[in-house]
Order: sequence, then structure tokens, then C-alpha cells
Amino acid sequence: MRPSLGVLSLGVCLVAAVSFFVSAPNAQEAEGLRAAPEFDSIADQSARSVALFEEAGKVILHPRCVNCHPAGDRPTQGMAMRLHEPPVFRGDADFGLVGMTCNTCHGPDNVPTNGQADDIKSIPGNPNWHLAPIAMAWQGKSLGEICTQIKDPARNGNRTLDQIVEHMAHDDLVGWGWHPGEGREPAPGTQAAFGALIKYWAETGAACPAA
Repeated sequence: MRPSLGVLSLGVCLVAAVSFFVSAPNAQEAEGLRAAPEFDSIADQSARSVALFEEAGKVILHPRCVNCHPAGDRPTQGMAMRLHEPPVFRGDADFGLVGMTCNTCHGPDNVPTNGQADDIKSIPGNPNWHLAPIAMAWQGKSLGEICTQIKDPARNGNRTLDQIVEHMAHDDLVGWGWHPGEGREPAPGTQAAFGALIKYWAETGAACPAA
């Protein structure tokens, strides 16, 4: 007899519990973020804007964010940004393929597991769990290239700068990066501190680092 779909899905989720978002051994606690007002001493506004974005880049380039902005059709996981196991693909809606959508294993909340090692202590979750569209891919790009991309309505979901600030500062899925579940290193700082950096960056001209 062939195993039922339910049995197959259960087996896939058990594999996901063991291997999803593998953490690097002995990962250190995430470095914090400097507060946005600390950059007020930079007299040149363009230089201040670049410095603000470079500080925000500690979050933007962190694996908690980059793993969900892959350059291909498969997400990556862990601090080493390995290809997602079990194998999954983005699909037409950035939500997986039929029969293996993101919510096959990822529910609305992080789910603790019985794993003893850090890398198998939880399965990540969020009500809106999905990949960023391919137009918003960050992997393999410099911070300057990502900055230019973030400002481009054709590659940022047709958002204005004000909407980018709102997205970074308050979006719940973005916020998951600071609450990623047991055994997983959070993004640096807090979402509030990150959002303030992006806000000040936009207000100072949204200048980008060199690509």
C-alpha cells in the first residue's frame, strides 16, 4: 500500500522540526543596534543617511532576514544559510507548491519541539509566513545594491518610502526576526530601533552606500 498524504505530511513536518533553520554552533548573542539619534553628529546629511542605512544593514544582512529573501526558488535556513530541508520551492505565489505550501509545516506561531540541541528546539511560525517575491531577492547582493532595490517601486512591491518605513517598523512578519523561536539567533537590536534607523534614513535623503 502507498502511504496516505497525511502520513507523508507528518513525516515531512518531523523532518522540518529536526532541520529547519539550523543554527551555527556556539552562535553568539546578536549585536545590538546603535540608536538613530547617535548619528546626529554627522554634519553632512548624505553621509549621515548612508551611516544610518549601514547600521540598519546589520539587520537587513542578518540570516533571519536574508533567508526569506533568496535569490532562487528555495529558501535558506540557519546562520549558514543552507538550502531549506526538506526541499521546498517558492511556487507562483511565493507560498510553496501545491501539496507543499508553507503552512504545511509553519503555523501562526513558533512551535517548540522536543529536540535537545539548539537547532531542533522549535519550528518557526507566523500567520503570514511566505517568501519575499523574487524581485525582492537580497541574497548575494551588497548592502548598496539592496538599498537601491528597496527604493525602487518596481522591486519593492510598489511602495513609497513612507510605506517602506511602515513596513520595516511595524510589519508582523518582519518582526518575527526578533522573536524567531528557541534555538535561533534573533536579528540585532529590536524592530523599534531598526524602524527608527530606516525612518531617519528616509528623512535624511535615503542615500545609499556604494554598491
